[in-house]
Amino acid sequence: MDLTIESLPENEILAILRAADEIIAEGGRTLLAKILRGSREKKVLALELDKCPVYGYFKPEKTDNVMEKIDWMIVHDFLDIQYSGKLPMIIFTDRGWHIERDRRADEFLAEWDRWLEENKPAPDMTYLKDRNRKMILLLLEKARESGNKRYISYLEAWEKVDYKKVRAEIRRTIDTLESGQPIDLNNAQQRQAEINEAMKGYTPHDLILKCWDCGKRFTFTVGEQKFYKQKGFSDPKRCEECRLERKLLGGFF
Repeated sequence: MDLTIESLPENEILAILRAADEIIAEGGRTLLAKILRGSREKKVLALELDKCPVYGYFKPEKTDNVMEKIDWMIVHDFLDIQYSGKLPMIIFTDRGWHIERDRRADEFLAEWDRWLEENKPAPDMTYLKDRNRKMILLLLEKARESGNKRYISYLEAWEKVDYKKVRAEIRRTIDTLESGQPIDLNNAQQRQAEINEAMKGYTPHDLILKCWDCGKRFTFTVGEQKFYKQKGFSDPKRCEECRLERKLLGGFF
């Protein structure tokens, strides 16, 4: 995971996160790159990954270049790797999901706006059921902040099909929109400030760790951190000398 990329622009970070959302914990770096390059392979089409909004976002680029962008996202703490058996799967870090769930909530509201412009009645709202709870609550918060009473028909249809706790938040949203109360945008401003901070990513640097066995401090270099991330390993708990000793004795790191 030796990177030559120093940084990625915001639009590329967001595109990679959106593509990753389609395969979280179900696919790895290679499949993610295929989505972003617009691959027509059978697996990609069978999983309907060609319907992803950012499918083919990096179509003109070489696979190696796209893979390097994905690795940059891993090194800078937007994505991570988690092993399922021997298979390395892409997952969100807290930073990456904080950004992506905000984008997904906006995406759902934008879809509602399109449907309303086309005078479409509420669809089967079970498509929102069993989604990530924090993202759903954020969607409802954004609906309240919008002050858009046209959302009420969709919210009422949704209220009929979801779980009790979600229904309570949907009802609160309906009541807020019906009341026409002034909108407090402090939460929205705070969220945007948090997103802006998260977009800065993590700057890799050497870490000083304490050995569990001998108690000495040791350096966990940037290069070692990249290797451990790529392999899905946790940070080492022991210094190199103690790790070597345990290895010779048939122990683990």
